[in-house]
Amino acid sequence: MIFNEEKYTLGERNIVLRSAHEDEADMLIDYLKTVCGETNFLLVNPDEVKYTTEDEVKFIKSHNESDNELVMCAFVDGAYAGNCSFTSRGSSRRARHRADIGIALFRKYTGFGLGRLMLERLIQKIKDCGYEQAELTVVSGNDKAYHLYESLGFKECGRMPNANKYDDGTYSDDIYMVLKF
Repeated sequence: MIFNEEKYTLGERNIVLRSAHEDEADMLIDYLKTVCGETNFLLVNPDEVKYTTEDEVKFIKSHNESDNELVMCAFVDGAYAGNCSFTSRGSSRRARHRADIGIALFRKYTGFGLGRLMLERLIQKIKDCGYEQAELTVVSGNDKAYHLYESLGFKECGRMPNANKYDDGTYSDDIYMVLKF
């Protein structure tokens, strides 16, 4: 699904939200490697990001051509800041009412309302697609994200203890959250 360009102002920052373009594939791969190194709250370490340009182009194209999936990119004062997306949890009749959300921003673009803006727009698109609920996973210890999701109406519905094991031998839980429409 194409997310047509929208412009906003947060404080003194100019924000542009729009769909990813296929010619941005390398930028998106580099971004993913960087943000995965900035925090332990994402799924992988930077060295585990193995996407090729072709893989990323396919990903962008499939989401842009989809009727019920979306990748939204954010730019702050012309610089790429991060993205959020939703995908269907399944094509079976039992699961197609559920959308799965992902979001990540470069650390320097957190803390001033960009994530909230992106999620508010994403949630509206999920509703527009006819989904009945949105779901996401937040890593324990990521209190800022947890409280943001909670403020948007997400409710905690379960935890997977020790879901993430870090190189230093420590663990964190996955917290499952759902927003019913």
